Amino acid sequence: MNRNGALVNPDDLVGLVAVVLLFGGGTVFLVSMSPVGKAIAARVLGKKLAAAADDETAEELKELRTELEEMRHLPEQLSELGERVDFMERMIAKQREAERLPPAR
Repeated sequence: MNRNGALVNPDDLVGLVAVVLLFGGGTVFLVSMSPVGKAIAARVLGKKLAAAADDETAEELKELRTELEEMRHLPEQLSELGERVDFMERMIAKQREAERLPPAR
């Protein structure tokens, strides 16, 4: 206790409050800029920001499904190309074999 009977000197209290507000305000600012702060803000605002993200996600999902559907035909096309390569190899081998044999008499 000091001579006025107070536990804390009022002048010391002002400095303490200033430090707490300075660091507390900085911390609140940094949290508000983080993904956690943005999620809290979206929740406070009624998830209006989340609705825009949902529309964007739905559009991206639609594009991915379209690409997936296009890729489902790749095994068939690859198989067809393999058959064509086999056919060409047989034709080239047949032509080379005919060049090696002497002409028929």
